[in-house]
Amino acid sequence: MKANKRTVWFLTLLSLVAVISIYYLKKEAPMSLDGMAIFGDNDAVTVSKPGNAEGETKTVYADSMYFEEMRMQVQNERSTLNDQLKSKVLSPDTTVEEKSAAYDEMAELTKRTSAEVLMETQLKALGYPEAFVRKDGGKVSVSVIAEDGGHSTKMAAEITQYVLTSWEDARTVQVDFME
Repeated sequence: MKANKRTVWFLTLLSLVAVISIYYLKKEAPMSLDGMAIFGDNDAVTVSKPGNAEGETKTVYADSMYFEEMRMQVQNERSTLNDQLKSKVLSPDTTVEEKSAAYDEMAELTKRTSAEVLMETQLKALGYPEAFVRKDGGKVSVSVIAEDGGHSTKMAAEITQYVLTSWEDARTVQVDFME
């Protein structure tokens, strides 16, 4: 029962941190977005900031929606795995050691998800408009949208170095640029 309360508190605090970080990110760069424009036939949606003149607009590409789809897919996979682990823990046929291992795996899954979200936020702070990070063991896969459609080996090396210094268990880093 103690571990269950601890998990609930951890998830509550994690949710609070996520809400606060989203609030501050939106506070720094508020954008007005017409929700109906997303469902149009355009590949890109034009968004204008409140203080800009009418001619100054910023284009948000469908790649960010692609990142959201990838996040949803990862979330679904992890949710399924988490449900399997919970059923293993709740099963009366499971030994104490197996339940402990399942709890540890659930904690590791939560920790990995939090670390990926934090790394995405840090990459956005480095100046990339959108980032998707997936960590699987020692392999880290990073996809970013490069500003102005440009990317270089210097930018890839910067991201790789940042990831390797942030995660001590990361062995290989693959960086993909979306345009």
